[in-house]
Amino acid sequence: MRAIGRWALTAVVINCVIGSGVFGLPATLAALTGAWSPIAVLIAGAGVFIIVICFAEVGSRFDAAGGPYLYTREAFGPAVGFQIGWLHVWTRILAAAAVLNVFVSYLSALLPWAATAPGRIVTMTAGMALVTAVNVSGVRQAAWVVNAFTIAKLLPLGALVVFALLRLNREVLSAQIVSDPNWTEAILLLVFAYGGFESAVVAGSESRDPKRDTAFALMVAMTIITGVYALVQLAVVGILPDAAHHPAPVSATLGVVLGPAGVTLGSLAVILSVYGWLAGFGLMTPRILYAMGERGELPRFLGRVDPRTRVPAGAILVNSALALLLGLVSNFGQLATFSAISRLGILGMTCAALIALRRKCGEPTDFRAPAGPVLAVVGVAFCLWLLSTRSLAQAWFLPVVLVTGGIVWTGRKSEVRRLKFENELRTSTFSLATFPSYCPVQVGDVCFTDVTRSI
Repeated sequence: MRAIGRWALTAVVINCVIGSGVFGLPATLAALTGAWSPIAVLIAGAGVFIIVICFAEVGSRFDAAGGPYLYTREAFGPAVGFQIGWLHVWTRILAAAAVLNVFVSYLSALLPWAATAPGRIVTMTAGMALVTAVNVSGVRQAAWVVNAFTIAKLLPLGALVVFALLRLNREVLSAQIVSDPNWTEAILLLVFAYGGFESAVVAGSESRDPKRDTAFALMVAMTIITGVYALVQLAVVGILPDAAHHPAPVSATLGVVLGPAGVTLGSLAVILSVYGWLAGFGLMTPRILYAMGERGELPRFLGRVDPRTRVPAGAILVNSALALLLGLVSNFGQLATFSAISRLGILGMTCAALIALRRKCGEPTDFRAPAGPVLAVVGVAFCLWLLSTRSLAQAWFLPVVLVTGGIVWTGRKSEVRRLKFENELRTSTFSLATFPSYCPVQVGDVCFTDVTRSI
C-alpha cells in the first residue's frame, strides 16, 4: 500500500533523526567545544549533508523497500547488500534500545516509579507494545502517528529557540570555555544525532512516488534539522550558565527562560520526541527485515505481509522484541556509541554505491547529484576518518556484527539460490548455467528432474 506522500516522508525523515540526542547532546557538546559548539553543529551538518546528497541520488533510483540494503545489493551484489542490511538492522535496534533508556529516564522525572526495577520493565514493555500495535494496524495509521509526533516535538524546540534568542546573554556565552577542545569526538557524537535519515528511506514500497519524493524529503528535512540543532545549541550555551554540567540542558534552559513550568515542559518535550522516534523506528526498520526475508536471506516469515493490514507483521513483532530486550539489559551510553560507529559503515557504503550505480546503470533520471562521484568520495573519506579515530574498545562491535552476518549469509545461501531458481521459473528465464546445483542428473543439455520436466 503506497500511503506515504512527499510531506509525510519529509516528516518521517525529521522524526527519524530528531530523537533523544537534541535534548541531551547540547551539554556534551558544550563540554567538548564550549562556546564554539554551534559551529561544531554546522560543520557536522555540512559533512552529513554531503552524504545526504549521495543518498538522495541513489534513493531516487528505487521504488522498493530496503533502503541502503537494497542500494548496496544492486551496486555490489547480494553478499555485500546482506552485510549492509544486517548492519543496518542492528544499528537501528541498538539505537532504539538506547532511546528506550532515555524514555525511562525522563519519564521518571515526572513519574518516579518508572525509575524502579519493576517500573523500568513495565514502562519499556508498555511503550514498545503501543508502538508495535500502531504499526501492526497499518502503514497509514502509523504515518499519521509519526506526523503528529513530528509536529509535537518541534513545537517546544521552536519555543525554546524563540524565547532563548530574545534573551541571549553574551557573558554566559563567553564563559563557556573549554581548555582542551575535542572536535573529533564532538563530530562523531553529532553523526549519531544526525543519523536516522538513512532509515527513513527504507519503506520505498509504501511511498507514493519514492523516485521523486526521496530526494525532496531528504534535502528539506536535513536543512530543517541542521537549523534546529544549531539554534538549540546556541540557545543552551547562550542562556544556561555552565551548560556542560547539566544532564538535561534543554529542560534547564527552558527553566531559566520560563521558570519551573519550563522544566516540566522540557521533560514532556523529551518524552514526546523520544516516543515519536520509537514510532518511526517501528514503521521503518521492519521493512529492512521484510526485504531480506522476502529474498530468503533471513527467515521467510519476516518477508510475509498480513493480508488484511498489508504490513509485515512478523518483522514488526521481531523488531520490537529485540529492541525491548536490548533496552532492558543495556544502558544508553554503550548502545549509542555502538550505533554511531556501525552507522558509519552504512553511510560510507551508500556513498560508494553512487559511483557503482552510475557505472552500472548510467546517469539517474529523477535526481542527479552535482559532482556526484566527487561528493561520494568525500562522503566515504569522511566516514573512514571518523572510524579511524575510534579505539578498539569503542569499535569492536562492528567486526563482530560483520562476522556474525557472514555466518548467517553462508547458512542462508542455499535458500537464496532456491528462491532465485523459483523466480527464474516463474519468469521463464531459467538457465542451467545459472543453477547447476539443481540438475543432479544431466546428459548434455538435458537435466532430468521433476522440476525441469514442467518447464
